[in-house]
Amino acid sequence: MIKTMIREKLSLLLLSLTVLTVGFLLPVAGYAEPDAGKKVLNIGFVELKSDPRYKKKRVFARFMGQALGRPFAGAEVALKEIKFHGTELGLSFALQHVVAKKPEELSNKISELYTGGVRFFVLDLPANALAELAKTQREKDIVLFNTSAYETALRETQCQPNLFHTLPSHAMLADALGQYLISKKWRNVLILEGPLAEDKLLTAAFSVAAKRYGLKISEKRPFVLSNDPRERDKNNVALLSNGDHDAIYIADSQGEFARNTPYQTLKPNLIVGSEGLVASAWHWAWDRHGAPQLEKRFEKKHKRPMTNTDWAAWMAVKAIAGAIQSTKSTDVKTLSSYLTSEENLLDTFKGNASSFRPWNNQLRQPILLTTHNWVVERAPIKGFLHQTNNLDTLGIDQRNSQCRF
Repeated sequence: MIKTMIREKLSLLLLSLTVLTVGFLLPVAGYAEPDAGKKVLNIGFVELKSDPRYKKKRVFARFMGQALGRPFAGAEVALKEIKFHGTELGLSFALQHVVAKKPEELSNKISELYTGGVRFFVLDLPANALAELAKTQREKDIVLFNTSAYETALRETQCQPNLFHTLPSHAMLADALGQYLISKKWRNVLILEGPLAEDKLLTAAFSVAAKRYGLKISEKRPFVLSNDPRERDKNNVALLSNGDHDAIYIADSQGEFARNTPYQTLKPNLIVGSEGLVASAWHWAWDRHGAPQLEKRFEKKHKRPMTNTDWAAWMAVKAIAGAIQSTKSTDVKTLSSYLTSEENLLDTFKGNASSFRPWNNQLRQPILLTTHNWVVERAPIKGFLHQTNNLDTLGIDQRNSQCRF
């Protein structure tokens, strides 16, 4: 009896030692922290506390294409994935998260991080603040990544040599819709345009795409978000949608009017643009090219679906680490040059090897055409070809670009 008890205790002791040993050998899952004994390469992440795009009411409404949270979440997921990218250089990576209260503080925040040795910045800023900041940082040896501003002008007349864009532009999204509509022979499109300046940018981008792909804009009608019966011709969807057209393009940057449009039209028209069929950088329902695995990693950490800006922030951090791994350098000029080189091919988890356009630093990428719970198609649509890269059928091509670094 005593011998049996002794044997059982010895067995338990051996089992405990085995578990303890395995625990030391197995990698520990968790947040990607800088490794002890390695140099730390800090990546700055800068955002605005007062950014109106993340108001609780707007996020709660879950408009199509609307961010569901701050894209710093995407950068955090990427940080864990790049843990071994700096191994050959003895580097580990870390994020320096900075929140500015006002746009006027942004330049000083960047300068503080720069003084501390940070040279790579992922930016979650509105277009106006981003354009002004990029201009002030033009002479510094730093690299900036735009992850949340769609405005095409940032890649054109307001472009800067050290500003890269992982988020697609309005022009790219509009071209994706244009390709799809013309491929279905749904040529006649009515535009319903909101009163905001951002709405007019959406209309302008779609109008260029329509001309490029042979769509006919039957009419452009203004709408207002109102219940005033005296403005029925501008707030009543049935009245606004009257006419002979195949599809209705909604230019609504806020999304409130657009989400009330499907099933309210006079005829069974297809709704595209800000609601219905929406062009997106990312969608949780995309189920190819490793996308479900990325989506699961994101949802496990942040308890919500990944959205366009989350993906763009994830892509920016991955691009930085990938360039460092490939060049075996942390020199800003070396890395800036490599980012736009033909050798730098990036996996976006959307198919098609992607790369940065050297004429405006925009990331070429497929665009997903989505509903609220499905991906209908991926652009470039089959049959739309380009002489050098089919991804350049989406957005401003080099010969038409106004960007002059």
